[in-house]
Amino acid sequence: MSMFPVLMASEPVNVNEFQELARRALPKMYYDFFAAGAEDQHTLRENVEAFRRITFQPRILVDVGKMDTSTTILGYKISSPIMIAPTSLQKLAHPEGEIATARAAAACNTIMVVSFMATCTVEEVASSCDAVRFLQLYVFKRRDISAQVVQKAERYGFKAIVLTVDTPRLGRREIDIKNKMVSPKLKNFEGLVSTEISNDKGSNLEALASEIYDPSLSWKDIEWLKSITKLPILIKGVLTCEDAIKAMEVGVSGIIVSNHGARQLDYVPATISALEEVVQAVGGRVPVLLDGGVRRGTDVFKALALGAQAVLVGRPVVYGLAAMGEQGVRRVIEMLKDEFEITMALSGCPRVKDISRSHVRTERDKLRSML
Repeated sequence: MSMFPVLMASEPVNVNEFQELARRALPKMYYDFFAAGAEDQHTLRENVEAFRRITFQPRILVDVGKMDTSTTILGYKISSPIMIAPTSLQKLAHPEGEIATARAAAACNTIMVVSFMATCTVEEVASSCDAVRFLQLYVFKRRDISAQVVQKAERYGFKAIVLTVDTPRLGRREIDIKNKMVSPKLKNFEGLVSTEISNDKGSNLEALASEIYDPSLSWKDIEWLKSITKLPILIKGVLTCEDAIKAMEVGVSGIIVSNHGARQLDYVPATISALEEVVQAVGGRVPVLLDGGVRRGTDVFKALALGAQAVLVGRPVVYGLAAMGEQGVRRVIEMLKDEFEITMALSGCPRVKDISRSHVRTERDKLRSML
């Protein structure tokens, strides 16, 4: 009887258990920063809960003696359709910050999307290990600063730009306001812009975002971004078929269905609930990825069955980083990959391309069957 709690305390057996380890490891202000969502945190809960309402329809007596979880994103082969989402300020989780995460991504043969608001520089991440990396981008009021970082990333071998499009203003994150959250120095912008902005009334991050993010960013600015880089551009923050169609019209190379980890507008749909609408609008013309709420390998399978080519994982990676550094990030990615492979086998899918819409049943499917 005594061995079970000891195992739980020392050796996480699933990704969810890393969250408690991170909570114990971090100062409350920093844990809250990573864990919290906007306002009532409805969408934060729904991002996870919506996956649980999707059930499987497995196929039996399929030969799953040889399994292959690998897939290809923008021409780059990765070990499984599990990528690392851009999460900012990773040195708040662990002293090695984004460098540790980058090394873990390389070891797991997957793609890391490095946050524009990273605590390590583009150069530091690039020189830490050899791997395929994308750069996430915010467009600042001073476009020249965004342009300089994009062009530096291109010089240092980053392979794509992920433009975040859901942040004309920072969402109201009440826990950060209560904690008077303060941003550390952002080394990518040293000598370009001051990121030390005081705000006596609440979150320093909110004041910083108001000062530097460009709220006038619009569809026409995709052309500006194309003019400063040759890298493919994905847009992150699409939740509707209308915006997916507009994204096709301006010529993006990929779409990430995302609600910013429920940190922006509360009461938007869970990303898994919005995914199929976007996939149908895109019609296979560019890859559609999903970000938000992935906590199990079963979630990865469900996202792929509904049309995503891959998922991006954010908070669990940070929790692994906080708990065990680089090794923790590796464990998180490997756990999800192992669970995903088991789900594939038990569903009768030896390869990623065998996963189909008929393998899952959504709430909408259940309602249709009752009509």
